[in-house]
Amino acid sequence: VQLQASGGGLVQAGGSLILSCAASGSFLSINDMGWYRQALGKERELVATITSGGSTKYADSVKGRFTISRDNAMNTVHLQMNGLKPEDTAVYFCNANVYVRWREGGIYWGRGTQVTVSS
Repeated sequence: VQLQASGGGLVQAGGSLILSCAASGSFLSINDMGWYRQALGKERELVATITSGGSTKYADSVKGRFTISRDNAMNTVHLQMNGLKPEDTAVYFCNANVYVRWREGGIYWGRGTQVTVSS
């Protein structure tokens, strides 16, 4: 199972970016998918998660500005980021809880994509 994230970049404060993450490989299904971020010198933190049924959860710091969505048919998850702030600068990682085969599965991570917000 591989997760490939894309869409990071440099944006001015107040701007928008869309991150996408596609899962590929051999597996039966994907349960929760999510986005995490890690700023320089800080621990990785949850940004948003979404269940296979579409239920979402957000960090307080991004509520009202970020929207997570997924396409189950395409095994992709997206993060629409609006109203970006310099404190959103971080490497963003996607992850997925994947059911690989009977009684086998786990959490898989993408490599991360850099988001830099200039003031």
